[in-house]
Amino acid sequence: MDRRDLEYFVAVAEELHFGRAAERLGIAQPPLSRAIRALERRLRVTLFARTSRRVSLTPAGDVLLREGRRALDALDAATRRTTRAGQGAPRLVLATKPGGDSRMLPDILAAYRAQPDAIAVEVAVCGIGEVAAHLRDGRADVALLHRPFDDLSGFDHEELKTEPMVAVLPAGHRLAGRESLAWADLAGEPLPSWPGDKDSGPGPAVRDGGQLMYLIALGEAVAVLPESCRDDLRAGLVTVPMRDAEPVVTLLAWPEGSRSRALAGFVRAACEAAAYANGFVSR
Repeated sequence: MDRRDLEYFVAVAEELHFGRAAERLGIAQPPLSRAIRALERRLRVTLFARTSRRVSLTPAGDVLLREGRRALDALDAATRRTTRAGQGAPRLVLATKPGGDSRMLPDILAAYRAQPDAIAVEVAVCGIGEVAAHLRDGRADVALLHRPFDDLSGFDHEELKTEPMVAVLPAGHRLAGRESLAWADLAGEPLPSWPGDKDSGPGPAVRDGGQLMYLIALGEAVAVLPESCRDDLRAGLVTVPMRDAEPVVTLLAWPEGSRSRALAGFVRAACEAAAYANGFVSR
């Protein structure tokens, strides 16, 4: 299998339609169909179940889609990181979203920069749902991710902080005066629709935290967020603890098997800064 094989297969697997996949790839449909049949012959498996009305993935196709995406991401990542390594002074690119650092990033950066062999750190601020993709495809070397929301497959990671969740509501909301809430209490409320999350709520689509807080203030949404969101709460909003929401864990993540000395130093600095911020050690 080469890169073209994977790109052709992934396009058909994601579109489940040979015509749309060919249009997406910028080629004609007949050579695409021939390429997929040739790939199936070489692998000695059937990747797609085809009928006159629909195309669907077989179990073998499901596996190749998952592994093929990872392989393409790895190739893109290798290209980007190699290119960056050859362009000027070395640097680490850290991906995060606004408010995604549980207020630890200034201390983490300061701790790393105090190391004698530290290199420059570039902070890439991403939108909601974009951080893991930046790390996976090589646009970033390290990232602040969150469990249970981000896919950690293919990454090594260290846990930095665990936080309970709170509901963020307009001050005049019917639930704003409660001591605590459960998910059942929020049934029917306009929970936001997050980018790339098929299980998002029925409320408005949001792109970033500032937009979300504005919509909550207008009464157009409510949200369940990590407790640290209280530090940046705008006037007119309140938080109520959630009894049954899974805590969110802020993680520092990087590609599996990385041997970068600069990255290793950054991870050490982040863990030390997190331990201090969490009160586990004193300076």
